[in-house]
Amino acid sequence: MSVTAKQVSPGTRTERAPGPSAPAKRRKATLRQRIWRERWSYTFIIPGAAFFLVFAYVPMLGNVVAFQEYTPFRGIEGSPWVGFYNFQQIFYDPEVLMALRNTLIIAVLQLVFAFPAPIALALLLNSLLSERVKRMVQTVVYLPYFLSWVIVISVWQQVLGGGGLVAGILDGWGVSGFDAMTNADTFKFLVVAQNIWKDCGWGTIIFFAAIAGIPSERYEAAAIDGATGWQRTWHITLPALVPVATLLLILNIGSILTVGFEQLLLQQPMVGAEAAEVLDTFVYFRGVLGGQWGIATAAGLLKGVIGTILVLAANRFAKKLGGEGIF
Repeated sequence: MSVTAKQVSPGTRTERAPGPSAPAKRRKATLRQRIWRERWSYTFIIPGAAFFLVFAYVPMLGNVVAFQEYTPFRGIEGSPWVGFYNFQQIFYDPEVLMALRNTLIIAVLQLVFAFPAPIALALLLNSLLSERVKRMVQTVVYLPYFLSWVIVISVWQQVLGGGGLVAGILDGWGVSGFDAMTNADTFKFLVVAQNIWKDCGWGTIIFFAAIAGIPSERYEAAAIDGATGWQRTWHITLPALVPVATLLLILNIGSILTVGFEQLLLQQPMVGAEAAEVLDTFVYFRGVLGGQWGIATAAGLLKGVIGTILVLAANRFAKKLGGEGIF
């Protein structure tokens, strides 16, 4: 009988028949290839990137005016260099010191009162059992955010002004002369109250998102263990809001010297510059209206540098306390 197959002992190694060659390993795509592959996704970034490029980064080139005796007729190339002369003038200008003092006072009041307001409102609305009532309250508190400061100041004037609703009620009770809109002594608290009324509702959106991410099992387990509503809020809800609150606090510290240009500009004629002059309005009056472009630019540049330093310091401090920071 002819042998059709060769028997191989168990210890003998056989050679595998050559098969089809393995596919060549793909080369790693270059950055240009990856961008081209996802080109339609990147097109959505173009409008936002163009906005910041045109209105944020390109204008930074104009900061060179802070080191010049700039006039629009000469232009940047024709204006003489004065070094740090404009910065020296800022530190000896009493209006700058007054504007800086008002800016810091309003900024501190906003951090103390306006910053925690959205957190408190979010916790309050979250405690409501009726979803219908909760949505109605949310809609009402969101609306002021979409109003311009011109309308907001007009509304407050109709309520707290000399001829407003509150003044009319007090006149009926025999108390005359009430006008909170022109009281320079309480103006800074009035500014903070306006900010809370206008922006507090909108600020709760972020904290609502953080609260929605808390697993319901935590609340159920705490309720089974006998925790009260306040205890569940203190030990479950508030710790979940700490990372978001830290992030927003760092960002607010970075813009601490920006306290609302339009809001204060509209009310400055009613209370005077001594109460309502801040760095932003100083830059407007001294630079745009006064023509002292170098000093105004130096003040704006100094404000930006201080804001950057504050952001870096607050971010580092948050990391030392065990937080994540923003970068």
